[in-house]
Amino acid sequence: MTARFELSGTILVTGGMGFIGSNFVRHLLVTYPGVRVVNLDQLTYAGNPTNLSDLDGNSRHLFVKADICDDPRVNRVMTEHAVTAVVHFAAESHVDRSILAADDFIRTNVLGTRVLLEAARRAGIARFLHISTDEVYGSLESTGVFTEDSPIRPNSPYAASKAGADVLARAYHVTYGLPVLITRTCNNYGPYQFPEKFIPLMIVNAFRSEPLPIYGDGLYSREWLHVEDHCRALAQVLGAGQPGAVYNIGSTEERRNLDVARAILALTGRPESLLRHVQDRLGHDRRYALDSAKIRRDLGWAPAISFDEGLRQAVEWYRTHEAWWQAILSGEYQTYYARQYGGSQGGGGA
Repeated sequence: MTARFELSGTILVTGGMGFIGSNFVRHLLVTYPGVRVVNLDQLTYAGNPTNLSDLDGNSRHLFVKADICDDPRVNRVMTEHAVTAVVHFAAESHVDRSILAADDFIRTNVLGTRVLLEAARRAGIARFLHISTDEVYGSLESTGVFTEDSPIRPNSPYAASKAGADVLARAYHVTYGLPVLITRTCNNYGPYQFPEKFIPLMIVNAFRSEPLPIYGDGLYSREWLHVEDHCRALAQVLGAGQPGAVYNIGSTEERRNLDVARAILALTGRPESLLRHVQDRLGHDRRYALDSAKIRRDLGWAPAISFDEGLRQAVEWYRTHEAWWQAILSGEYQTYYARQYGGSQGGGGA
């Protein structure tokens, strides 16, 4: 067995101003007093500095605005700050946008991951945690689950780009001995999630009494995990995971999109007449579900927040952070929303 990695020293978090990244940065700083975080983010549309504005002036958090595809800059950051571990979130991540145009997904998710892996190899880092997704496995029928040994069969340009990053990360472990760990998670939700994603889109539209767009028949099934449970799992993998291994991170709590939307309407006190079925997206995977027995057995992790309670918390967070999401519903987001669904924010799909 490989020795446990002590969560201390300087950890480079890429994409740390995004949804999961910002939650993980906060989790590290609160839970591990010996950790200093270098947060490298290019601040594309979903990278939001206000996500971590409460850390302004915190000496244990250093923000670096940079592109992960910038080889010299990435190498310099790793060496100058004596980085001991990398946690790699930075990615283009929205399936709908990858269907509209895949170029940025290939560049960031594949080429950017290669730059980081090579820089980590040169720097001799002790752990490289690559954050991936259940979407690399493809789609399931009405039964069955994906295990870590399931074949990779991505069905969208986004999923294909993440699968490419996964196999690159594995290759760097096998070829160079880089201590890579790969996690694949189910759908996350919680604070600071960009409102193009399904749950915050439904919540925001409900608060605005605007239509809640549902792709196709709405019976697409997803497994949902609260982002705080995901962050705890990632810290466990970073500290005690076996280099070269893949860990599925799932909740076992599956819900159909239509049922989630209805639950949000109930929690926000809005009528079901706001539900609107829209044209299905291309290549829409019917169902995802993960077997997460490995991380539960080997690392002792289990989710602590049920979906019903987590959804209630999420609705309350968006209720009390209206200024955060109102600031997003303009500019580039409006352009994307109109292109994807027609009309202005409040009438789109998920």
